[in-house]
Order: sequence, then C-alpha cells, then structure tokens
Amino acid sequence: MTDEEKIDALKSALPDGAWTQDEDIIEPHLTEWRDKYFGKTPLMLTPRTTEECSQAVKICAKHKIAIMPQGGNTGLVGGNTPQGEVLISLKKMTKIREINPTSNNMIVEAGAILQNVLDAANEANRKFPMTLSSQGSCTVGGVLSTNAGGNHVLKYGTTKELVFGVEAVLPNGDIFNGLTNLRKDNTGYDLNRLFLGAEGTLGIITAASLKLYPKPAYVQRALIGLDSVATAVSLLEDFRAGGRLAMFEVMPSIGYRAVVDNFDAVRDPFESEYDWYLLCDWEVDSEEEGAALAESILGKAFEAEKVLDAVIAQNETQAEEILSIREHMSAGQKFLGGSVKHDITVPIDKIPEFFKLADAKCQEVAPGCRPVGFGHFGDGNIHYNVAQPKDADKKTFLEKWDDLSQPIFDIIDELGGSISAEHGIGIMKREDLAERADPTKIWLLKSIKNAIDPDRIMNPRVMI
Repeated sequence: MTDEEKIDALKSALPDGAWTQDEDIIEPHLTEWRDKYFGKTPLMLTPRTTEECSQAVKICAKHKIAIMPQGGNTGLVGGNTPQGEVLISLKKMTKIREINPTSNNMIVEAGAILQNVLDAANEANRKFPMTLSSQGSCTVGGVLSTNAGGNHVLKYGTTKELVFGVEAVLPNGDIFNGLTNLRKDNTGYDLNRLFLGAEGTLGIITAASLKLYPKPAYVQRALIGLDSVATAVSLLEDFRAGGRLAMFEVMPSIGYRAVVDNFDAVRDPFESEYDWYLLCDWEVDSEEEGAALAESILGKAFEAEKVLDAVIAQNETQAEEILSIREHMSAGQKFLGGSVKHDITVPIDKIPEFFKLADAKCQEVAPGCRPVGFGHFGDGNIHYNVAQPKDADKKTFLEKWDDLSQPIFDIIDELGGSISAEHGIGIMKREDLAERADPTKIWLLKSIKNAIDPDRIMNPRVMI
C-alpha cells in the first residue's frame, strides 16, 4: 500500500469533521510562532472525542503512519511542527468535564486553553497555579506534555506536581484511563507521570485531572529595582520566609527596556532605570497583611542597601500593570533583533556564577552580543537568551546558534544544571540530550519508548 493509499484509508475510516486537507486551515499549524520551524503534513486530524482520537490512532498504527500531536502550537523546541507526519490537533477537545471543590480537582480535555482553565477554577473559588505568558493560547495537553513550569513553581511545583492523572491514547490506539482525584494510590508504577514531559512520544494526552488549591484571599505584588543578579539571589531567603512567597521573577534592564519602550499598553512605574528588576508575589489572607508584609520585608532590604527602589501594588489594576512587563518579556526581545534562546536551569546558589561565566563566553564567541537572562530565579530556571549586536545582520548572527549554545551547555554541565528547564527537548535539543545525558538514562528512555511504541509512530523525531 502506498503512502497515499494509507492516507485515503485513514480518511475513509473517520467521521466527517474529524479530518481536513484544506491548506488554509492547516497552514497556521505548520509554522512555529517564532518562525524558526516550518512543517508539512498530508492530513490534519481534529478529533472531537477521546474515542475518535483512539479510532484514528488505531488506523495509523495498523498502517504504521507516523503521528505528531499538537496543542496550541506554542512550543519552542520544534516538537510540535510536523515534517510529513499526520498531524493530530486537539483543538476541538476543549471541555471542562468536571470541577470538584471537595476533592480539589478538575477534569479538563487536552485542547482546553489554559486561560479558560484558570478562569473556570477561579469561578469555583479555587486556584490552578499554572501561569505562563502564553496562557491565552497554549493548551492543557501541550502544557502537560512538556511539563511546563511557569511563574509559580517556587510554591506549587512544575506540572508534574499539579496533576492527579491523565487520560491518553496509546500508540496502538488503546485508551489509558488514569483520571482520578485520589491523593493516595500505591498500586504499582505511577503510569500517569510517564506521559508528563514525554512530548507526545508515548501517547496522546486527551484529558487530565488537575489539582486545585484554595484561592488566596489576597496577592501582594511588588516590583523592585536592583543592582545585580547576586543581590536578587541574596533576597530570596528573606522574601520566602513564612511560606507566603509565590512568585520570584528577575529581569535585566535590557529586557525590561525592550518591553516598556516598545509596548504602548505597558507603563514603567519607575522614574529611574536600574540594572535589574525583581517581580514578586506574596499570597496572604488580607490586603492589610499583604501591605504590612511587603513593607516589612522591603524595609529591611532597604536598610541592608540591597533594594534601590520598589513599587508595592496598591490595587489589582496596578498589580496587573506590573505583571504585564514580565509577560511581555519574550515578545519584547523581537525589538532587539535575532536572538539565540536557551531555557536552562542551574542550582539557585549558582545563578550569579552562571551569569558571570556565560556572559563572558558569549562576548568571546560573538563580540557585542547582548545577553538577556531573565525568568524564574526562585526555582533556578533562567531563560538565557542572547540578542544580536546592534546593527548586526540577523541571519549571520543566528548562524552562531550552536557556537553560542554549546559552551553555555558546557557551563551548565559544570554547575550541575539542566539544558532544558521547562520547554522540553523537541528536535532542537535531541542531539544535545543524547550526547550529554547519563547513558543509563538514555537507555531507560529508549527502553520505555520501544516498549510502548515499538513501531515508533508517535512523534518519532522528538526527544530520542
């Protein structure tokens, strides 16, 4: 049977509306949002139910048709851009099946937009603590498949800590039902966690049971001007005293200015400029407690001459304005030209050393380049991006991607960090993982893949 005949067999076996070959509909699903990866597919499947997804995968398995699952197409490592595989988009599976305030969980389908999930939890007077700059377009399935982190890992953990279980279609089309709200289930391997961070290589997540938390009565937000990365790290211990700290985000002046100088909707609350900025949240029981806590902590920091300036949000509008600066950090870098991007993590106490070594190495490899390191310093996750020198040719600079990345990865290895913190491996870091990871880990990854997907039809180019 030819490839064309296999695709025809797949189409004929599926109900109307479960597939399309319309180029105009498919085209937005073939381009990564940064325009780094461009793809192709002979067919896009759009199942509306888990059963339809299962039916499609069974046919693909029968004919050994390679599959690439896709959520909101906001991935950053090339793991969601097809290169000839059949594309399975979960965009029609958007239901919030259940919200249970007693057990503090909600069951949602994989195509649900994260922002809609956050809103639904909020309406139930609960919090789902996963916030990302892409939350208006990314989907639950994509978030789980990449084990995304976000701004609240410091207090609540990564995606793996926020999921009770998943429903997934396996590479042979069988449905694994791990949807539960049990906090204790000691009946063998934790199979649910296999799919979290697997990037669609072991199956297609179709739904998940997510953990909810009591909604904090009040969130006190502050934006702080600092002189160095080291100062930011030194403040972490004082800021998280009492377990109230929920967010600890750090931004460099170059990234901060790229946002406040280029987006009309974003306002700089400071009259002066600082080398570094710290954005933090404390979750407290009242507005009065929040104000007193922020004033106490920041007052001590001022006395210790660690803080140069600070804005304590006085209301929800001001809090949202402050947060918008961080949320625009990735988009703002487009105004700096070409950028070589790294999503890495290092031990928190090694963050200042990492910046010292990495900044120096970047200047050695690409003189005049402009490092833009920002992110979730409270959990050691740094988005260490390197913008092109001013007036440099973008294309020529981006050709240095590997020249810049490999020495940075070497530094990360030396410091005991990871080359991927929350974006995944995809195809971008597949070879780096193979070369740098412990051989036993690679053997285990391959063994699990081969056991569950022996014909390698599920996202076959990704990760391993």
